[in-house]
Amino acid sequence: MYALTGSAFYLGLVGLAQFLPMFVLTLVVGHVADSYDRRGIVRACQLVEALGTGLLAATCFMGRLDKESILAIVFAIGAARAFEGPTMQSLMPALVSVEDFPRAAAWSASAFQVATIVGPALGGLVYALSASGVFASASLLYLAACVLISIAKIQGKPPKREVTTLRSVFAGIAFIRERQVILGAISLDLFAVLLGGATALLPIYARDILKTGAWGLGLLRSAPAIGALAISLFLARRPLRRRVGRTMFLAVAVFGLATIVFAVSRSFALSLCALVLLGGSDVISVVIRQSLVQLQTPDEMRGRVSAVNSMFIGTSNQLGEFESGITAAWFGTVPAVLIGGIGTLAVVGLWIRLFPKLAKADRIGPDETA
Repeated sequence: MYALTGSAFYLGLVGLAQFLPMFVLTLVVGHVADSYDRRGIVRACQLVEALGTGLLAATCFMGRLDKESILAIVFAIGAARAFEGPTMQSLMPALVSVEDFPRAAAWSASAFQVATIVGPALGGLVYALSASGVFASASLLYLAACVLISIAKIQGKPPKREVTTLRSVFAGIAFIRERQVILGAISLDLFAVLLGGATALLPIYARDILKTGAWGLGLLRSAPAIGALAISLFLARRPLRRRVGRTMFLAVAVFGLATIVFAVSRSFALSLCALVLLGGSDVISVVIRQSLVQLQTPDEMRGRVSAVNSMFIGTSNQLGEFESGITAAWFGTVPAVLIGGIGTLAVVGLWIRLFPKLAKADRIGPDETA
């Protein structure tokens, strides 16, 4: 898009086109995931994504790609992703046993981090060779994912189709409100991400505070993913079994402390260490939240609960970057990140009092009470 228009505005519209479907379709997505075959939904979404990226590849190769086509195709891909994400999350408990779910969640997180680190590098390399090759490669990978989900062994039966009513559509929100452990886990992660948006200000830190070049910015950007990858691989081998509530609060507190250290650091090495610690602590809370949400939700409600969870966490990522930018404009870059870290610690203290059942949660499995 930027190569075609040279406009940051249109570049921003690409992100908006991906975000809007998730925000608008959340409640519909959850109801569909709880009423139809989840594997079929995921497979259809991946086919739409393969078709969309394939169309981008073809039009780019023929020199007919324009900004309107990009926005329309990206919007369609965003709509497919809106259905795919929550449905895939609700499908995971049917792929592994309850005992193995925390380990599976950690492996999933590690795979995501590997893709986060390796994907942009490979994408940049392929783009240097051929712009259409990037889209074609993505299309082939979506098709491969479609084949893999088709042959995966699914346990249990497809969900029963439910009559569509306003009550059934909003059932996910009602369910979360009534379960203190799930509500506490989702909201704790939401506010931690919302307040701890230090990574949005990394370009400013790299250039004006730490005085590094593009290489330094690259290392700063990769540091959280490296920390998250290391911890997720550890959790895949040594999954959390006991005192998960206290561990989650501790992880979010470490996230806040790492944010504070990064805010005041003038040492490039110390800043890198703080970001590695930030990423590692974040993935601990993510794995615990994902496990709690999936294993303490009945199968017939998982789609709707996962959709609400995805909307709040996804929205908090966008709003977190916005919050960091606004506070940086008002108070300065360092105070903005410092305020976010202190705010995260304050949320941890407040949430321990508001959600005592989450703080006392011992095991991840469905034996925990609401």
